[in-house]
Amino acid sequence: MYKGRRMRDWEALFVKKLEGTDLGPDPAHDLAHFTRVVATAKALAADEGARMEVVVPAAWLHDLVNVPKNDPRRAQASRLSAEEALRFLRSVDYPEAFLPDIAHAIEAHSYSAGVEPRTLEASVVQDADRLDGLGAIGIARCFAVSGMLGTRFYDPQDPFAARRPWDDRENGVDHFYVKLFKTADTLRTAAGRREGARRAEFMRQYLTRLALEIGDSAP
Repeated sequence: MYKGRRMRDWEALFVKKLEGTDLGPDPAHDLAHFTRVVATAKALAADEGARMEVVVPAAWLHDLVNVPKNDPRRAQASRLSAEEALRFLRSVDYPEAFLPDIAHAIEAHSYSAGVEPRTLEASVVQDADRLDGLGAIGIARCFAVSGMLGTRFYDPQDPFAARRPWDDRENGVDHFYVKLFKTADTLRTAAGRREGARRAEFMRQYLTRLALEIGDSAP
């Protein structure tokens, strides 16, 4: 219990904050994304022994400020989210002792920010967010964002880049190889790496099936 509230009571406040926040049009960063990241973060934290008082608010508030993926300010999004999260948490009187580590976990979660996690809790939140880009949900998110950005599913002349460089600005499938499989290699916790390996393998199976259906072969 923290300041007279149970964690589920704090979580109700976090969800209410998100429901009143403009999360933008990106279907990969809607409220369902936050809910999945929180669930994964709780599971990883339980396995790794991380502090829920830091992990849970950081996971709920990690993308509080929306900056589109193709915006030049994208690398600032996690810092802006951390600043906004601190303002909100102080406004609801969340225990001050946890705020620096919550802010760090939010700032360090982002791939584009390049901030190195220095706490177990930051590693847990980073892993939870990155795991949401892998597996079945990662495939769905990849193509949802591709559609939003006007990117085609794959290059019909060369789907798996046998004769060209990968280019995920033009082709959704390329994003698997440009970023997503590499992301699986960056997972920091043991529990995260185990789950990441399972999800990455599912994605490879999907690409094998996709290649079969379009008359090509996946690398």
